[in-house]
Amino acid sequence: MTKATAMSVRGDTMSDVPAPRSPDLVGRDAELQELSSWLGIRVPAQLRAASGDATRAVLLGGDAGVGKTRLLTELRDVATADGWLVVAGHCLDLAESSLPYLPFSEILGRLMTDLPDVVAEVTERHPTLVRLQPGRRIRGTDDRDDDLSLDRGNIFAAVHDLLETAAASASVLVVVEDAHWADQATRDMLSFLFSRPFAGPVSLVVSFRSDDLHRRHPLRPQVAEWTRVRGVERMQLEPLTPIAVRHLVKALRPGTISEAELAAIVDRSEGNPFFVEELVGAAWDGQIPVELADVLLVRLDRLDDTTREVVRLASVAGRQVSHDLLAAVSGLDASTLERAVRAAVESHVLVAGRHAAYSFRHALLGEAVYDDLLPGERTRLHADFAAAMKSGSAVGTAAELAQHARRAGDLPTALRAEIEAGNEAMAVGGPHEAATHFLDALEIVGNLRPAPEDIDQAGLVRRCAEAFIASGRVSKAVKVLRAHLEALPADAPDLERGQLLTEIAAALMLTDSTESPEKVAAEAVSLLQDAPPKHLARALAVQAQCLGRWNADEARVVAMEAMALAERHNLTGLVVDLTTTLASLDTVEESDQLEAAWGAAVARAREAGLIEPELRARYFLARLRHDRGERAEAIEGYRQVVARAEETGMPWAPYPAEARAMLGLVLVDQGRLDEAFDLLDVSDQQPPMVFEWLYFAIQMRVCTLHGRQHGDSLERLRHYWSVDGLIAIIAGTAELDRADHDGDPHRAMEVYERIVDTLRPLWHEWFQARLRLAATVIGVHASAAARQSAEERLAAAPVVAQLFADGERVIERYADYEIAQGPEARAWMLARTAEHLRWRWLSQLDPPAADDLLAAWRETEAAFATYGSVPELARVRARYAAVLRATGDAAAARQMADLARQTAHALDLRPLLDELTALGSSAAPRSEAVADALTPRESEILALVAEGRTNGEIGKQLFISTKTVSVHVSNILGKLGAASRTEAAAIARRRGLL
Repeated sequence: MTKATAMSVRGDTMSDVPAPRSPDLVGRDAELQELSSWLGIRVPAQLRAASGDATRAVLLGGDAGVGKTRLLTELRDVATADGWLVVAGHCLDLAESSLPYLPFSEILGRLMTDLPDVVAEVTERHPTLVRLQPGRRIRGTDDRDDDLSLDRGNIFAAVHDLLETAAASASVLVVVEDAHWADQATRDMLSFLFSRPFAGPVSLVVSFRSDDLHRRHPLRPQVAEWTRVRGVERMQLEPLTPIAVRHLVKALRPGTISEAELAAIVDRSEGNPFFVEELVGAAWDGQIPVELADVLLVRLDRLDDTTREVVRLASVAGRQVSHDLLAAVSGLDASTLERAVRAAVESHVLVAGRHAAYSFRHALLGEAVYDDLLPGERTRLHADFAAAMKSGSAVGTAAELAQHARRAGDLPTALRAEIEAGNEAMAVGGPHEAATHFLDALEIVGNLRPAPEDIDQAGLVRRCAEAFIASGRVSKAVKVLRAHLEALPADAPDLERGQLLTEIAAALMLTDSTESPEKVAAEAVSLLQDAPPKHLARALAVQAQCLGRWNADEARVVAMEAMALAERHNLTGLVVDLTTTLASLDTVEESDQLEAAWGAAVARAREAGLIEPELRARYFLARLRHDRGERAEAIEGYRQVVARAEETGMPWAPYPAEARAMLGLVLVDQGRLDEAFDLLDVSDQQPPMVFEWLYFAIQMRVCTLHGRQHGDSLERLRHYWSVDGLIAIIAGTAELDRADHDGDPHRAMEVYERIVDTLRPLWHEWFQARLRLAATVIGVHASAAARQSAEERLAAAPVVAQLFADGERVIERYADYEIAQGPEARAWMLARTAEHLRWRWLSQLDPPAADDLLAAWRETEAAFATYGSVPELARVRARYAAVLRATGDAAAARQMADLARQTAHALDLRPLLDELTALGSSAAPRSEAVADALTPRESEILALVAEGRTNGEIGKQLFISTKTVSVHVSNILGKLGAASRTEAAAIARRRGLL
């Protein structure tokens, strides 16, 4: 997926790429299987003969571009691979001058190439067949030799005999495409072949465009007649499902594509593969491709002038138009309008819907018709629609009136209609649509000179930003607010400037930005000191939220001042919001009171009907339970936030959208990996880009835990690290997992440094997650140390020391914060120490005492058990098992490794299973007798010898003398029959002793 860069507040753009074609058949497996079954393909010959069906035939119908030819091409390949002879003929659109039997001439030509002896034999029996040969379709002077004067019985019998004779050597599949263009002679030939049985295995497929079969089309009654013939089946090829369209788009564009672009293609293509291919290959500028438009507009050519005019009117109306609106704008009398609409419906241009409304059979056809109008024609027709709605002669929505008035150039009407449409959208839970309407209204205000005095432009800006935030597009809200602020004249009132700064600060709090919300909020408060109480209270409330991140005491003072103002002036919404803010400033000792305060804030907001304060309070309540390690309660809390937001039409507002991400992370911690992956699959929705990438990052973390490769997805995610710091943390952790599995400490360090460089300007130098990242990278170095040379371990020492110090700085910074006392923070503090000791032990650089190493890992394992992250606990147990084994407690090591292995198998954690095997914790038996000959100590020393350790290094690690190690090495060489340490290691690997 790629997020296109956009210079304006409006959406994204696709890059201009050539129209691709998919090499694979997508979404048609069921149809191909059914078609093959009906025709007897992939069915043994004896079973086909025993079935008793003399003729097998299929009528394959479907709209233009739906994929009939693509399906038949795949059928041809399947049949050919099964030993069938496939011959195809095509009908051509030659109007009234089509040659009789044209597809059968093509079929005969193919048989003349593939089976010349058969053709010669049949031609001797039926000389008339010569007239069908492709090179002989030239009219002679003798009317008796004319195609039209041929005895139809002779030519029918000749073709039947030809196919039957060909079937003596192989099963024959006859394909006739585009029968909607077939001449009467070809249709009669097909009727004969359908009704007369074959002695040999002959099957027929006839395709046609069902959307071309209007009431007077000659093929329409013929198809109805054919379907009543025994052995003839009819298959209607329906549009692809949305899921299949998504697969097709990804096959056509194997690179990245945003969910917004993907959803737009799914919506506009309506499941038509040809439309999909054209849209994917076109420049995404809102216009349909010229080639596609030409194809679509062809179907208008057969309509009369009045019907074409009505269709053009319908295209101006939009995706749907009521009969009353058409009548009001067209000016046609009732009977004329009804005849025109009926003609459009029968020609499959329009579709009659419910409530006396019409829509285009394909939405893209409506767009093509609209694009084909002259500019002046469009303006006139839009003006007619707007006038009809304003006069009351036809009913329409505010959004429809806004669209028509704007495109007609009636900006004052459009402005008021856009504002009304935006308010209506917000009232029914459509914040994204509301934001679009408000943005259009602002654009109109900017084009009106002078600006309407009755329009509060500043209020409209804030309303637009509010709608963008409610839809989760926070960055767009900031852009709208900032643009209006910069456009203010130098002498603009402090009230207007202060209100804008307040909303900018509030929006910045909801996103990661290099701009300081604290400074913006402070400036807003200074400007609003003499403002009405509601504006000052709002500014103080936002400032308190900003300060609360790093200065709780100052934030509490500001919040209390704002609370006093809000209560004095009955500002209920602010009171609820400030209650949540003050609760978030409480200390860990007041955790129960904090939970009660947030619960009260939820109830009060719910009672007052204040959705956003309720969602915020619910989110913080769930986060509190999450931080305390109460995972079941946190899951329930996050689900309530998501559900409540969906009920109110705000699923992508910042708090519920982030609650979905946090819910996914909790599920990952609980080991419910597939459930988390499915929760974050938003492929059928249109979330804001920042959350789309955040969810994708968590999904990639799940993939790395499973050990599944996902192309270059992690590398592509790097482009979005700076959009949201959490994306950097989660995607970066997935990269560290992969580096750990690959034993690549250098890549792990590069990832660590890149995460820090990305988050430093967004957050600060010593963000809390840096502790976990540092501990993880130390663990990568520790695991790699067992395979490194002495020089490599020495070179890694300062790097590991720096990582250890980084973790210490984070611990010091957060020492006074509640979150630092939680189970997650404590687990990673202990993991940092344990991994550092493990590195010292395995690198043999200042190795710790065995008791200290064991104690550190014992505490870490207990802390992670309390923390409750199932995947992390399993990894800690695997490494604890290795430590136990290395220090001589084989029984405890086996027990700990078994616990880790059980989790790894249950969750399908392939990298962890690999680690367990590599650490020697696999329970697989050794079959070689020499394995029994080696003592446990010799096996342990052999493993270290294979890693390239010297006798001195082995002695230090195992706490035995160098001389004792030398004796053990000599015994090992003798038992293995090896002349050197290198040969011993090679033999051990070959025999599976390591």
